[in-house]
Amino acid sequence: MRIQILLPLLFLQLGDNIFGSSAPDAAESLFKAFGPAMESGLPWAAVLGNHDQESTMNREELMSLISIMDYSVSQINPSDDDLTNPTKGGVMTNIDGFGNYDLRVYGAPGSMLANSTVLNLFFLDSGDRAVYQGIRTYGWIKESQLQWLRRVSQEFQGQKQDPLHPTDAISTVKPPALAFFHIPIPEIPQLFYKEIVGQFQEAVACSRVNSGVLQTFVSMGDVKAVFIGHDHTNDFCGNLDGIWFCYGGGFGYHGYGKAGWPRRARIILTELQKGKKSWMGVERIITWKRLDDEKLSKIDEQILWQSR
Repeated sequence: MRIQILLPLLFLQLGDNIFGSSAPDAAESLFKAFGPAMESGLPWAAVLGNHDQESTMNREELMSLISIMDYSVSQINPSDDDLTNPTKGGVMTNIDGFGNYDLRVYGAPGSMLANSTVLNLFFLDSGDRAVYQGIRTYGWIKESQLQWLRRVSQEFQGQKQDPLHPTDAISTVKPPALAFFHIPIPEIPQLFYKEIVGQFQEAVACSRVNSGVLQTFVSMGDVKAVFIGHDHTNDFCGNLDGIWFCYGGGFGYHGYGKAGWPRRARIILTELQKGKKSWMGVERIITWKRLDDEKLSKIDEQILWQSR
């Protein structure tokens, strides 16, 4: 199995997990789509694309099922301990979409950061289709989702390391974050005119609505890279205002591709800084792609962020 060969620590899928219009039973198709991930015994997470809900389940039902599958760490929506926010079963209800959640990666066991977050993984529901000013367009990330992101990010401002392991080098900088969603933001077409790593092979299919996602990420300061899907034969990374935006590259065989162009998976590697006595926070984030060919060829390695 290819997943076992690559041995990731977390397996991510960025939407269009099933092609709803050709899937007569959404639940059965989901189990087939995520079967390899579940069989691997590795933790995995997913967001929804614009085609998932075109079968027999709506988006809430899809994320509910995904969240309880074997080894899934996906969530329907954020849990919320703040009683001022409406909740249903401990899950926020005043946020648009389904599949908005934050996975917090803690420091190395036994290190001074073992009980502190060293990396945040933000997952967002970018929607499916919508009508805006009488024109049909793709979905977009809404203000309620951006408000939630800002609040989560602010929680980490001034975070200190484990007080049980004091050191002279106490960091209060927010840990870096990565974001994952399906539909590209409207600024992505600008990358056609900029230097990129990878291939820009099809027009970017984004929403007509610019809800300020890029500006939000820039103002938050912790999001270092964003990973998107939707346009299956684009696999490039490009930089917008200091943040890398990377396509996954059309991983699955159930959607369209390009003849003679191997399917591919994007790999993301985070490296920890080695301190004098202990592992520290994230020092560097790297990405590359693996092709589904005989050699599992590795291409387009690049550094997305480093702490210094």
